[in-house]
Amino acid sequence: MQQSTERRQLLLAASATGIATLLAACSTPPVEKAETPTPEPVATLPPPDKVSAATTPRAYRRDAASHLYGKNGERIFKGRMPPLLYAVGVLQVEVDSRGQVIGTSWMRAPRHAPEVMAEIERTVRQAAPFPAPVRMGRVTYTDTWLWHKSGRFQLDTLTEGQA
Repeated sequence: MQQSTERRQLLLAASATGIATLLAACSTPPVEKAETPTPEPVATLPPPDKVSAATTPRAYRRDAASHLYGKNGERIFKGRMPPLLYAVGVLQVEVDSRGQVIGTSWMRAPRHAPEVMAEIERTVRQAAPFPAPVRMGRVTYTDTWLWHKSGRFQLDTLTEGQA
């Protein structure tokens, strides 16, 4: 009789272990706390002084030239330019909808003065962001750079002329 009781207890213990194992296998793992995704920043319009209402590349050129003059006031040649200039270059600048420069290309490069080419490109890129062309989305404008041997310049759009 004692053997049958021991067997029954052993059978009961084995059954309980089996049931516990089955229940553990069927249960779902603990749920990890899901991270809340960080919301994308809301696109904001640039400040009013950084917006251009121009509807054509030619109109935008004036806004861009004024912007470049504002960023480089100490480098602008004051007064009428002399008859002989060190370099003259015609540069196209592509600006995206936020005023960032996304490309430049020379229409007339002053190849005799590669340092001037590099300086003009650097000046344009450092002036970004340009006024955002909100009415056009993006714009490619062209301006002529009039470069004096002193390193000062004027843009044809805002030039005071030549002597």
